[in-house]
Amino acid sequence: MIEIENLVKRYGDVMALDGLTLTVKKGQIYGFLGPNGAGKSTAILSTLGLIYPQKGRIRLFEEEVFRDGKYNEKQLIKAKARIGYMPENATLWEFLTPMQTLDIIGESFGLSREERAKRARELLELVDLWEARDKKVGKFSKGMKQRLLLAQALINDPDLLILDEPMTGLDPTGIAEFKNIILRQKKEGKTVFFSSHILAHVEEVCDTVGVIVRGKLRAEDSIDNIKMSFLKKVGYLILLETDKPVSFDGTDWKIEKVSETKYKITAPSDIRPEINEIVWNQGAKILQLMVRVPSLEEVFLELVEKNKG
Repeated sequence: MIEIENLVKRYGDVMALDGLTLTVKKGQIYGFLGPNGAGKSTAILSTLGLIYPQKGRIRLFEEEVFRDGKYNEKQLIKAKARIGYMPENATLWEFLTPMQTLDIIGESFGLSREERAKRARELLELVDLWEARDKKVGKFSKGMKQRLLLAQALINDPDLLILDEPMTGLDPTGIAEFKNIILRQKKEGKTVFFSSHILAHVEEVCDTVGVIVRGKLRAEDSIDNIKMSFLKKVGYLILLETDKPVSFDGTDWKIEKVSETKYKITAPSDIRPEINEIVWNQGAKILQLMVRVPSLEEVFLELVEKNKG
């Protein structure tokens, strides 16, 4: 759905994208992570043809829309008809109502009057704004505006939904509803690409993540695979509890004794089979044996620290 290859974007002396390469496949919920200033929004705006990178290549729906400083306007327009976009900082027409807003956006996509009215009702009910359909947007809270922006992004029933920091300003209930909407898009065969700095949100809904730091993609994989790669680099932390004390003499593992029968073991690999054998040979029983899996936040912070230059 999205293929970005060696994309370069400079703002004067600032390198916003430094050979960025990433791939978003059909049907994925792809979480795009990075610290402030990493290049997330620049990558999104480049994908949509809203800014001009200097070098690289972008393909949308398997068609090339950009190469080395030039957009193929015909292919870009064709692709954008299949995309829904929710920007991080958008300006809504505050003197209009949600119904009027969606009617204008729907008309720009060529929907008939009947289609626009039907679609507007469906979407306002979806984002829980139907009761406020005739209220001026200028009187909306931040969270209500975010939900209207999502409805606006869905008006053309897009195959690809691109969301830039979509959950900003939502309360916990709104966040939960937003996640459900994103998961619903996946069930309907849609592809979702969204940036966020709230890692817990990404971890709960995404099947693939990409981490961008200083304009380069530093990791791209499933969350589980990224965590396992992290463990292989920094070491496995294994938690063990036995029914009686045991000794780990002769091993080169780092052992922290939490209590007489509880241990934290750090090793360069998953040594649970070896632990099981040691405990068994000493006539003890294992009550608990598990690897402490790192959070996505730990992995993210390690990548940022390693690549902050």
